[in-house]
Amino acid sequence: MNFREMLEGGGTSLPVYDDIAMVLDDIELFPRSIEKIYRSAMGFDDETLDHLRFALLRVQIYSDIHRNEDMEQAQKIKYVAQVLEKIIFGSLMMEHEELGHD
Repeated sequence: MNFREMLEGGGTSLPVYDDIAMVLDDIELFPRSIEKIYRSAMGFDDETLDHLRFALLRVQIYSDIHRNEDMEQAQKIKYVAQVLEKIIFGSLMMEHEELGHD
């Protein structure tokens, strides 16, 4: 999968997508890249932050759709997207609750 294209979603291209796509390709780079990605996002205006949030949401949806093809890879890319969304936005737009819990 071309993560850069998924992040763009056919729309706005942000330079931070390069850093995120690199981490999605190799999760071992995530710990040393997280602050750079966070600081880049903190300079965005509200509209650009909105584009970034939907980019991270697209990654999470992609991982859910493809989780049965490669469970480990799907978990890694979803982890990256969720951690970034939580540290940049403070919460997840799409929370998953366990079935049977209130």
